[in-house]
Amino acid sequence: MSDLRIRRADLPDIDAVLRFWREAAEGTSISDDHDGVARLLSRDPGALLLAERGNRLVGTVIAGFDGWRCSVYRLAVHPGCRREGIATALTEAAERRFLALGGRRVDAMVLEANERAHHTWASGGYHREDHWRRWVKPLAD
Repeated sequence: MSDLRIRRADLPDIDAVLRFWREAAEGTSISDDHDGVARLLSRDPGALLLAERGNRLVGTVIAGFDGWRCSVYRLAVHPGCRREGIATALTEAAERRFLALGGRRVDAMVLEANERAHHTWASGGYHREDHWRRWVKPLAD
């Protein structure tokens, strides 16, 4: 793991991140496009964290903070690099970011059908809250 580097994403990283998510992330988001990621980086610089080995992108996490909630999205690790501690390193980096910003609790968005992710989050000390449900309304087609 000593060769793993975690850094914040910048605008020139967007296309590589989008390609990476198509290969490594479960599910898609309405914001999975250049403009959506650019808005994230403009609104919350430092929110998108990248894990790299050399020049190779091996993981991502979005650690968004709006001043009220700490929200984690898009924890993704390259399929060939899973079970090497990358998800743990990214999650810990997100938690450090939240603590530095004054965050109090982290909410992780996890697909219901992604059982592998359930185990990852549980091993990191997260627990499922069944009394909550996500309600959504797309604002654009």
